[in-house]
Amino acid sequence: MQRAFQSFSLQCQWGDKKWLNWGNGMTEQFSDRSGVPNLITNLKEYLPTRLRRDIPVVPVVRLSGTIGAITPLRPGLTLAAIAKTLERAFATRGARAVALVINSPGGSPVQSRQIYLRIRQLAAEKKLPVLVFVEDVAASGGYMIACAGDEIFCDPSSILGSIGVVGGSFGFQQLIQKIGVERRLYTAGAHKAMLDPFLPEDPDDVARLKAIQREIHAIFISLVKQSRGSRLKDTDDELFTGEYWAGEKSVALGLADGIGDLRATLRARYGEKVLTPVIAPASGMLSGLFGRRAPGAGSLGALDGIRALPDDLISALETRAIWAKFGL
Repeated sequence: MQRAFQSFSLQCQWGDKKWLNWGNGMTEQFSDRSGVPNLITNLKEYLPTRLRRDIPVVPVVRLSGTIGAITPLRPGLTLAAIAKTLERAFATRGARAVALVINSPGGSPVQSRQIYLRIRQLAAEKKLPVLVFVEDVAASGGYMIACAGDEIFCDPSSILGSIGVVGGSFGFQQLIQKIGVERRLYTAGAHKAMLDPFLPEDPDDVARLKAIQREIHAIFISLVKQSRGSRLKDTDDELFTGEYWAGEKSVALGLADGIGDLRATLRARYGEKVLTPVIAPASGMLSGLFGRRAPGAGSLGALDGIRALPDDLISALETRAIWAKFGL
């Protein structure tokens, strides 16, 4: 590219006509009136594509996996993990929009809402539309994040919805009695041991938990209604039961805006030359020096890592169960 700039020079001038020597015997004639625009157009051809402002750019961010901190060794999708990536995407020079590719069965309602809010804040600051593309699933917290998009597109076989709240546990009180283990628990506060899996279930504790779930569910419903507005096509009793649907039905219900993949949709909207750079988290040897390392990684010794293996195994089973709920 440098040679191209060095090789061109004004060769001669006659009246209002000029010739440019571009090197290797190539010349071009232009007039004083139109020469500068032509010159700029020709020079653009020598610029790298990423530096040309006449080519539309739509940065892409992938949001995939279970939402929330699973274990120190298996961190899930959290705001802390993706905040910098989102900021880089929205700061992309010449961006016409930001595309989010979502593939998540859900997880933490807090992390889901925080990611949703950060996306909407950045979209408002940069005045950029957000286009969401659902891959296998955007359910529960995954759909909450998808609602950050101005438009949601999905595959006919994508799973969307599951607008509800779920929590579960196990009861081991009979097991420990059978094997002769005595439970010793000391608390300050009447409900500090609420829902302890080694104690018999207390109906009052269950009622308190369900009240919390209803409160979180109401927040989720409000967020979906605010995001989707009049595009929602069914009643609350149908949409907000925790049920989920495939792509075509999701579009019919107003949970998504259309069937489409990222490449075809962006080309149809912004032209065949649209650039879609993937904005990914920093990786490599130096990433850990700048706070990019996964939570807990690098601070655990070998013994700590061995001790964490049971938790890691349990978290893997729980994650597998969440994905399996949607047939994945």
